[in-house]
Amino acid sequence: MDKLALFDPLFELGRQRKNDLDGKPIAMMELGMLTLLFFFEKKLLRSRKTSAREHEEFLAEATQGLYRLGANEIKDIVSRIIRVFRPADGLGHQFTFFDLNSGEERTARTSILKADGHDSQTVTQYYTLDEDGLELVFATKEFYLEFQLSIHQLLLRKQLEKGEFQGALRQIDEMHIDVETLRERISRIESEIKRSIVSEDTFQRYKNLLQDIDLRLNRESEEFKELLEFVRETRERIYADRELPRNQRAYELILRIGTELEGVHNEHTRLLQQSYELSNQALRAAKESMYYTGMNAFSFEQEVGAFIFGKLLSPESMQGVIAPFIGLERAELWSPLTVFSQQQLAGRSEEVGGQAAFMEMDESEEDAFAEQRRSGIVRIVRLLMAFFDEKNQNVVYLDDFIEWLREQGEEELLRSRGFYDCWLILHQRSPISDREWTDSGGEARGISGLQEVIGEELQGKTLNVTEAGEVLCVTQRYEIQDMRIERTEGNHAI
Repeated sequence: MDKLALFDPLFELGRQRKNDLDGKPIAMMELGMLTLLFFFEKKLLRSRKTSAREHEEFLAEATQGLYRLGANEIKDIVSRIIRVFRPADGLGHQFTFFDLNSGEERTARTSILKADGHDSQTVTQYYTLDEDGLELVFATKEFYLEFQLSIHQLLLRKQLEKGEFQGALRQIDEMHIDVETLRERISRIESEIKRSIVSEDTFQRYKNLLQDIDLRLNRESEEFKELLEFVRETRERIYADRELPRNQRAYELILRIGTELEGVHNEHTRLLQQSYELSNQALRAAKESMYYTGMNAFSFEQEVGAFIFGKLLSPESMQGVIAPFIGLERAELWSPLTVFSQQQLAGRSEEVGGQAAFMEMDESEEDAFAEQRRSGIVRIVRLLMAFFDEKNQNVVYLDDFIEWLREQGEEELLRSRGFYDCWLILHQRSPISDREWTDSGGEARGISGLQEVIGEELQGKTLNVTEAGEVLCVTQRYEIQDMRIERTEGNHAI
């Protein structure tokens, strides 16, 4: 009878009479059941602030198109439902029945809703489902298969809070069955997607269904994590007093509950992963299949030709119809990228043979180039030795030498390529003296004979050229790394 008493608030709402503005009777009991599910959803979403105003907005949306109700009528319906689910006297809803065992009348009290906080600034009262409200949802759980796992999670938490560990184990067994049922349902949906999606409407319907499943599975996964944390805290609390005889059995049960719950959570996590894969792979494959099916079934004459010739359209409308089927304009234009293509070196009147080679200097021109290059390098070395003598130092830096050249009016030398080639050669051949240079694997073109002329400029001294690290921006065109230049006495390097 106590279980039947849970349904009495709904029947009391059904006995109440209320009409909308058109005189149509309002189904109060059904709205009461809808309210029960509204607060149950808020509890699943962990919404701690659910007031009568939100309840009014929910019922206004739910009854739109069914009843013609104003704001005052909606407010009156919400007030009636809350008074039945949570009487103002604080004693709960009373259900009187005759107890055959005791031979007396008994009164069962139920409380579907309870207060869940108060905002004094806005004078707002918040509500949530009481334990009797949860039990009423549990009593109707067979009608809401998709919420069975969530219902069992809430019931498991209540049993753990009350210390009913044996009942909690039975609840976990039911959760195993719920997860297996969900797995079968997802597998069935996967088969239906591959077989049944033949239109955009069907595709959108299955897409929304999978989104709802993903949302619910994510919410259930979060609840599993909180339950595991609650079990861990309970286990630690019992562990402190495990030596007591009454706690030994409880400690064994809570250990088993933790193991079983972890197993259910792992199965549920794999189910969540399967749902993600179904959303990402099966739906995409179904959409591609639907696209190619439509392409194969498309008939230009029937879909386009018959439409154009069968209906009288204005020129503007006709242009919009045929625009997608008009090819893009083609024109042969010159592209700047053609400069990178293979070039024809022969003249138009000449016969094109094999690939033409680059022009090469004859021997006399090459000798003139080498002599010009040698003289340029010797001039730079002569200026460097003058810089050493003026500074009266044995160590100078290329940066200082360049500034000295600017002061001497040698800007033209800094703008020539030969100045930088000279320093590359000196760094490569360092140390430099009047003796034989360090071999670098072959002579560069135009530097043969440099050893003798540079040796005369060094006058028995040795130059050591090493990198200094900083990159010098000499001109807008040339940059070179700074170098440390050391002049030592004798024909040896330090």
